[in-house]
Amino acid sequence: MIAVVRIILLALFFIVSTIAGLAVCLVRPFHRNNVALFSHWYGRVSWILGISVEIRRDPAIQANTPYVFIANHQNNLDLFTMSGSVLPGTVTLGKKSLKYIPFFGQLYWLSGNLMIDRNNKEKALSTMLAAAERITQQNLSVWMFPEGTRSYGRGLLPFKMGAFHIALEANVQMVPVCMSTTHQQIKLNRWNNGKVIIQMMAPITLSKEDSIRQFAKNTRQLMAGQIGLLDTELGNDYTASNISAEE
Repeated sequence: MIAVVRIILLALFFIVSTIAGLAVCLVRPFHRNNVALFSHWYGRVSWILGISVEIRRDPAIQANTPYVFIANHQNNLDLFTMSGSVLPGTVTLGKKSLKYIPFFGQLYWLSGNLMIDRNNKEKALSTMLAAAERITQQNLSVWMFPEGTRSYGRGLLPFKMGAFHIALEANVQMVPVCMSTTHQQIKLNRWNNGKVIIQMMAPITLSKEDSIRQFAKNTRQLMAGQIGLLDTELGNDYTASNISAEE
């Protein structure tokens, strides 16, 4: 019964938020704060899923400073947990296929997000260069999931290099964003699904002298360790950081 109520409430939220979001985008299409506004709408309905979300932001993260945010991507429910941590002036880099989702795809595009064609390397590179250009020219931040897909309980997957190339090209710092493990934690038919912690870590710097692949590997290890600490704090039995994914 609880699951049915939650599904109905989420469906109503999707309908209302999409209509409201499209209305906002018609007034101010591609506005720099659209993504943060809509993300916070989604983040505020985590209570429907019976989740308590705590967001911790390192004091070194400065407002109105562009960054490349990199976060772990676990499942579709990240939309209701991770979204609340998105800062103003941030856009995301999503796959091109999103635009084919009725209404949501149009909202995603009009919000100012960038879409990447992963099947076309030349177009993908062009999109990444455009992202770096927007960072420098419009003082925007870019939010990315460097795993490139949802992990679905497989731990923190190996990172793709796109986010690191963008940070290097735009000459901005990167901010690792780590969310405690939610795999098998959220049950639609359970009233209380516990707590989720999101840790926005201190900015890290990638210089031209660094090996991008080694830097990415070190960053992944850093994030896996932080996820493990969050899981230990929450008493989670399932810890993403202790599952070894092949490099």
